[in-house]
Amino acid sequence: MNKIKIALVGVGKIARDQHVPAITGNPAFELVAAASPNHKLDGVQNFPDVQALLAGVPDLDAVAICTPPQIRYDIARFALEQGQHVMLEKPPGATLNEVSALVDLAQRKSVALQATWHSREAAGVEPARRWLANRNVRSVQVTWKEDVRVWHPGQTWIWKAGGLGVFDPGINAMSIITRILPGSLVLRDAELAFPANCEAPVAATLRLTNEFGADVRMDLDFLQTGPQTWDIVVDTDDGRLTLSKGGSILRLNDDPLIEAPDREYPNLYARFADLVHSSRIDVDVAPFRLVADAFMRGRRVVVEPFVE
Repeated sequence: MNKIKIALVGVGKIARDQHVPAITGNPAFELVAAASPNHKLDGVQNFPDVQALLAGVPDLDAVAICTPPQIRYDIARFALEQGQHVMLEKPPGATLNEVSALVDLAQRKSVALQATWHSREAAGVEPARRWLANRNVRSVQVTWKEDVRVWHPGQTWIWKAGGLGVFDPGINAMSIITRILPGSLVLRDAELAFPANCEAPVAATLRLTNEFGADVRMDLDFLQTGPQTWDIVVDTDDGRLTLSKGGSILRLNDDPLIEAPDREYPNLYARFADLVHSSRIDVDVAPFRLVADAFMRGRRVVVEPFVE
């Protein structure tokens, strides 16, 4: 089978840190080009935008879009219209309607479209889902706290409308709980802390419930210094399940069950290869809906200005 010729659109930190090694480490793909108005990727053809990219590489098969979410829709739409298979970094767009429109277009064009939730690929997530499927969940505590200055240095887009602020990492936790918890989640209330000089929140607390009455609390913070915290603790009628370090470590009643190295992006690209070969769509917007609900219903409080 011929290799899938793929290009990156957007050559920022996530593209260099995660997408490039995942692509080059997968024999199903050949990374042939990149598009960015400000950056270039060594060893491939480089173009200023997606239009120039597709004109300059006519035999391209697929694009992975790693731009800020505010501009992702127009890029993805153009690529799909040209018959390209498309992978979308998370979140898959700036609005739910954007994503819905892309799904409709991919269906009409009979091409693959993947909305990636990399945290679902952490080693402990699927075992956690299987274990919880046969148990009654009583309560869930999500603590997702990291330092924006470490993970997004100088990236001002994250504080603009549509950049999501603390929900850029927080949606990773949402992608996990919407995968592992039985039943649909409903937002009960939320509080979002907006720096006085930003259009997106720096911290948030959310309270949700599922259809079985489990209480789910989320504490999100984008100014955590020192050790970073990505933990989900689930209390059930049969003991406690803990996912830590973003889902890479699974414990049952404090006993280690799974601890595995990061394979999140390699797993995503293995899945994308399957989608491309069968021209299928994999777009789950459940995590994105929770973020939208938080913005719609959450109380907004103004806090100190953010300083890089």
